[in-house]
Amino acid sequence: MNVIKSFVTSPNARVAIAIARFNQFINNNLLDGAIDALKRIGQVNDDNITVVWVPGAYELPLTVSTLANSKKYDAIVALGTVIRGSTAHFEFVAGECSSGLSAVAANTSLPVAFGVLTTDSIEQAIERAGTKAGNKGTEAALTALEMINILQAIKA
Repeated sequence: MNVIKSFVTSPNARVAIAIARFNQFINNNLLDGAIDALKRIGQVNDDNITVVWVPGAYELPLTVSTLANSKKYDAIVALGTVIRGSTAHFEFVAGECSSGLSAVAANTSLPVAFGVLTTDSIEQAIERAGTKAGNKGTEAALTALEMINILQAIKA
């Protein structure tokens, strides 16, 4: 039996982080968590991390697609926050963001880590951006690093 397992250390990885400005007060914490994980746990060199700010979560798939097609990166981390309101806007933005990012990963065979919070309240978003529920930016960065190594192992 052949079993492929991986690790998160990847000092030579080139990682882009696409992050939404909308809900920036929450997203800044996601970004801090992602960068900390990349550098401290993944041992990624500062020069190999690129951060791209976009207006909102809806713009993440196009940006991530462009980053992926540039062939400059080994993985991309998408960060943002979509908070449910009183209209159907939440479903459209969250759904299109999620399916768009998934399509980029499938179409480019490049790891795209989903660090976009989709919550019912500001309180839930804050909990997932570094308090009670951990930091989903950190988790997304670690996922990206592990996927880089898994895909390399599969190709080897």
